[in-house]
Order: sequence, then C-alpha cells, then structure tokens
Amino acid sequence: MSSEENDDKKGKQVQIQIQLDEDTAQGIYANLALVNHTETEFTLDFMYLQPQQPRAKVRSRIISSPKHTKRLLNALQENMRRYEERFGTVELSGPNPADQLLQ
Repeated sequence: MSSEENDDKKGKQVQIQIQLDEDTAQGIYANLALVNHTETEFTLDFMYLQPQQPRAKVRSRIISSPKHTKRLLNALQENMRRYEERFGTVELSGPNPADQLLQ
C-alpha cells in the first residue's frame, strides 16, 4: 500500500450508525446527578428525587473514560451556551439537592 493510500484511509471519517430501541428512545427523567471518579473512569448516577421525599432513586448509571467524560462536558457546555443564546440565562437558585446527599 502506498503512503498516499494509507493517508487517504486515515483521513476518512467513519459514518457511525446509531441504533435506538423504543424503550431507550422514551428516555428517563432525572432531576439530580452525582459524579464520582477514580484514576481510570468516571461514574455518573442520574436520579429522580421526588419533592418532599428523603430518598432519590438511581435511574441510570453511566461509566465512562476520562477522555470521553471531558468530551461530554465540552458538548454540554456548548449546548448550554446555544440554549442560553436562544432562551436566556439559566439561573441556579435555591438549594442544591445533591448537597443533602453528600452530608
């Protein structure tokens, strides 16, 4: 294989096909998230905390590499920037429910 052919193969992006089953497409509502990490991975727990209830139920857990977690963080920041440009600033007011879980 020539160097040019090898460069052409490296430069082409692979088209990823995403499969989404019906249950996953429905999504799961979460109003609370906790993040933990080790040297090699991040764990994101997404929970639903009912108003006036002392217990939150984990509805989904995502375990990810540090590199992918940083890509996710960048994507969330960019999407929040776009959202706020269109709909206005999202204000964080009131108590943070996660503070109750971390006591």
